[in-house]
Amino acid sequence: MNLKKYLSSFDLTNLIIGSVIGADIYITPGLTAAMMGPASILVWVLAGIFALVIALVFSYTSYYVPMVGGPFAFVTKAFGKFYGFLTGWLMLIAEMMALPLFAIVFTRYLHYFIELEPWQEVLVKGLFIFSLTTVNIFGVKLGGRVNDVLTIMKLAPLVLVIVLGFVFLTYNPEKISQNYTPIAPLGWENFGSALVLIFWAYAGFEMGTLPASEVKNPKQVIPKAIIIGMLLVVLFYLSTNFVLYGTINWVELSHSTLPLVLAGTLVIGYVGGMIVSFGALASVSGTSSSFVLGVSRLYYAMSDEGLLPKVFSKVHKKYNTPYMALIIQGIIAFFLSMYAGITQLISFSIFNMAIMYIFVCLSLVVLKKEKETKFIGQNILPFIGIAICGFLIYYTSINDKIFGTLFVLLGIGIYFFFSRKNNHNLSNPGKKS
Repeated sequence: MNLKKYLSSFDLTNLIIGSVIGADIYITPGLTAAMMGPASILVWVLAGIFALVIALVFSYTSYYVPMVGGPFAFVTKAFGKFYGFLTGWLMLIAEMMALPLFAIVFTRYLHYFIELEPWQEVLVKGLFIFSLTTVNIFGVKLGGRVNDVLTIMKLAPLVLVIVLGFVFLTYNPEKISQNYTPIAPLGWENFGSALVLIFWAYAGFEMGTLPASEVKNPKQVIPKAIIIGMLLVVLFYLSTNFVLYGTINWVELSHSTLPLVLAGTLVIGYVGGMIVSFGALASVSGTSSSFVLGVSRLYYAMSDEGLLPKVFSKVHKKYNTPYMALIIQGIIAFFLSMYAGITQLISFSIFNMAIMYIFVCLSLVVLKKEKETKFIGQNILPFIGIAICGFLIYYTSINDKIFGTLFVLLGIGIYFFFSRKNNHNLSNPGKKS
């Protein structure tokens, strides 16, 4: 049974924005303020440039290979199933680190409204993951519409903070010089580590390439949606952080687990804090919904190729969605959400994601067709992207590198197990495995 084409250009652009803007903007400014002070704004600019380069590589590659599975499909087309599987495997590991993180951050922001006991936190995390899984089982069209609504809900509080923040700074211009001076009170030694955390805030655009088989006119829609979506993300992030570091002293930000609530409260008062907190809940929900929809399609694509158990490619007879992939990833995400090491989850996710990005950059070198089209920079951007990824990998922790290598070896073992099993089934078509 084939997946149905329900996602429009508007849906996919929102999916990309929804995948990128999420928990990160609500927690990362506080983490990096403790590492870099107001110089964090410069890291946000550089990370945005890095993300745009790699997003352009993805948009060009998705034009040449508009197939479900995104990076898995790109690299498989360029280099064969083994490297395609490794790419998909690395992406699964990276994104599966993100899904439980959203449940953790959602629960943290819910504390602003309700004090939760430990057992209640577990219950909230379970309900959070279960509800988003259920919505996406009921259909990609419903999942897409829910994501559209959540994306608008998540952007509204940010627009409010940005607009009122600029008004506040217009009437209090001395705040900018006070809060941005000195620009780097803690020096630059944490620059690399801060860049890894902030780059994670920009990651997620790759999710827009995963449900290609459910996108109307994917060859035209996917590249356009990635470029428009990422330009809007960069605009929102830089505006929000400029206001944030301009209105609030970095020392105060560094001690806050809810930095945007401080900004909302400053420019609007208590009501502003509530609006921003509600926006954070919507933002985390929207991003998680995008990831739930996208990651399940990666499981589906890899399973459909015989590289993961067939259960992941089972499509619901009524809703035409990969329901078993959705259920299994929901269960995994719930158990991982019991671990609350946010910084560690982010860093490990970036290590795996950076290697996956390298494979995609290399695939564009092979897949680009000069006679068909000449995208701006398609000859040089892949190599710039590879250098960027090398920089990110260098600044992840030694534990990330050790465990990341072990997961790569595990992935290789899984690949050879299933590829050998598939070859055995082909040579014995009448025998059930």
